[in-house]
Amino acid sequence: MANTVSSLKRVRIAERRTAINRLRKTRLRHQIRTMRRLLDKKDAEGATKVIPATFSIVDRAAKWGIIKKNTAARYKSRLTLRLRAIGSAK
Repeated sequence: MANTVSSLKRVRIAERRTAINRLRKTRLRHQIRTMRRLLDKKDAEGATKVIPATFSIVDRAAKWGIIKKNTAARYKSRLTLRLRAIGSAK
């Protein structure tokens, strides 16, 4: 257990940041899951409406360090490709 005042404070800060990061990662996963479900249903119109919010959350997660920048780029690229494939199929 931490003994000094500063180490006790660091423990409190770490707990707070862990909770915030967990919330942010959960939001990211839920948004990507929503987008993938729309793409699986081949709902191009619904996916087109959701994609700006999805990209926003992905970019913010990369900025905060929840995911790496290349991971964010990969997510965005793959979602865009799938959306274009649905759009061109119709």
